[in-house]
Amino acid sequence: MLISKMAAEGGGKEMNEIKTQFTTREGVYKLLTHSEYSRPNRVPFNSQGSNPVKVSFVNVNDQSGNGDRICFNVGRELYFYIYKGVRKAADLSKPIDKRIYKGTQPTCHDFNHPTATAESVSLLVGFSAGQVQLIDPIKKETSKLFNEERLIDKSRVTCVKWVPYSENLFLVSHASGNMYLYNVEHTCGTTAPHYQLLKQGENYSVHTCKSKSTRNPLLKWTVGEGALNEFSFSPDGKFLACVSQDGFLRVFNFDSVELHGTMKSYFGGLLCVCWSPDGKYIVAGGEDDLVTVWSFLDCRVIARGHGHKSWVSVVAFDHYTTSVEESDPLEFSGSDEDFQDQMINFGRDRANSTQSRLSKRNSTESRPVSVTYRFGSVGQDTQLCLWDLTEDILFPHLPLSRTRTHTNVMNATSLPAGATILANTSSNATNGNNSGASTPGVNSVSTTLPRSNSLPHSTGATPTVTTTITTTTTTTTTINNSNKAGGGGGSIMDSAIATGVSKFATLSLHDRKERHHEKDHKRNHSMGHISSKSSDKLNLLTKSKTDAAKTLGTLLCPRMEDVPLLEPLICKKIAHERLTVLIFLEDCLVTACQEGFICTWARPGKVGLLSSQNQASSPSGTVV
Repeated sequence: MLISKMAAEGGGKEMNEIKTQFTTREGVYKLLTHSEYSRPNRVPFNSQGSNPVKVSFVNVNDQSGNGDRICFNVGRELYFYIYKGVRKAADLSKPIDKRIYKGTQPTCHDFNHPTATAESVSLLVGFSAGQVQLIDPIKKETSKLFNEERLIDKSRVTCVKWVPYSENLFLVSHASGNMYLYNVEHTCGTTAPHYQLLKQGENYSVHTCKSKSTRNPLLKWTVGEGALNEFSFSPDGKFLACVSQDGFLRVFNFDSVELHGTMKSYFGGLLCVCWSPDGKYIVAGGEDDLVTVWSFLDCRVIARGHGHKSWVSVVAFDHYTTSVEESDPLEFSGSDEDFQDQMINFGRDRANSTQSRLSKRNSTESRPVSVTYRFGSVGQDTQLCLWDLTEDILFPHLPLSRTRTHTNVMNATSLPAGATILANTSSNATNGNNSGASTPGVNSVSTTLPRSNSLPHSTGATPTVTTTITTTTTTTTTINNSNKAGGGGGSIMDSAIATGVSKFATLSLHDRKERHHEKDHKRNHSMGHISSKSSDKLNLLTKSKTDAAKTLGTLLCPRMEDVPLLEPLICKKIAHERLTVLIFLEDCLVTACQEGFICTWARPGKVGLLSSQNQASSPSGTVV
């Protein structure tokens, strides 16, 4: 009896052990204790009643070659450091900027990447009392405070992001369920704003600010019921995915404020959302302990993943491991060493053209390509899960014998540390081209991974339906707002719209930087082309289906047995407190927990960069 009790205790300790490394098919990821960021005293933060720790990165492109900067909030404090990653140990004694707030706490933040330089960065910070602050942590300046008197919204800021490719526009969501579009060049006014209805649809409405002079907010969105927990722009910035406490994912066309599609959680609220690098898939997580994969093109759930034991707090795609390859077979000859060299060189050559090959999937004239998506999730169960989304899930009706055979050959071959494995598969399906799936300006993703673990499809699984969608461009007249090149200020143009509102504000949403060729065209936010009619597809999906009992078993929320169930590649306990951050970088991944520790996990083959330089001299950090 005593032996059994000791064995049980030992097993429990092993289960609760904090992992400092884990192994995937591409190699071993290792925690770099010397690269841990936290408050300078390294004392665990008492997180009771505090807002989640969040992390933001920016690269300032300085001449030193170490342009990465990190910002994170812990309780009432906000820190800004040089991020040394896997290269050097963290020096917590020298923050570039540190701020301590009274009466409110930072809840989220976001850098404006197009405008960042070594001399200046624009950082938006949202707060628990509803305000949004624009600061420059390099110059140590505070330029503006929005919603200062809380006349616009009194609830907690849940998410803040710059509008993609814009220098002046940003979007803010609140626990009230409202989102607001701001322009940094405009004031918020001294009185509460008055609104007029612009667009109304299934459980959402959009209003413009009614004012004699231009003021913030430019737009007010009311989305769903309860808090709007997070939103995310598509890679091309044209679509907006929102997740709310009512359990719904809603995807909008950001320019036309049209609802593109919806999805309902299995139960409970949805807390987090992200896009695949090519914009074709959205992953959401929340209080059902699941990760749900939703097809943007087909507007349906294609898979769920179960690995977490509590709420999922963050989901993120790994752009550097997500891969694409064409279907032509690879031929190798010679020794094992020659095979390894060919594989590595082949992967490097193909990495530069990955983005173009992602777009090839939409072309009926190109050869078939195969895609493997890697994404990760962290949750309140203190666990990190990694997932692979592969052809057997995306295209269940296609034969996969070639894929399995080729993958097994590669798994049997030992590759050097850090090498990326390329699989070779064929696909006979081509998806329709959709403006939402294009990804201008997205960094090229890296080379291929082997297949994921996944449970077989149910016999009733519906084959993937592929369509071709032709996008028609609508020409509208707009007045550019805060155009940097022209140095002009904002202006408003009155016009009539189909909804019956006699006057409205015409806004220029995208003041893009001309130096980027993919941003040459300016995207305008014109109310003139907004239709008052909802799409037929949307009506089919959402009509009379807001009740949870009515949505279960429909396209909005399929039953568990009706869609494939993914198993995680790895599922490891990596912290003592709930996890709140997961970010994939080129040579590492970054996690953070509510105790205020930001951890760097070196990718396979990258750990030696730090350990060889700093093993003797660096201070020891707390392993979480």
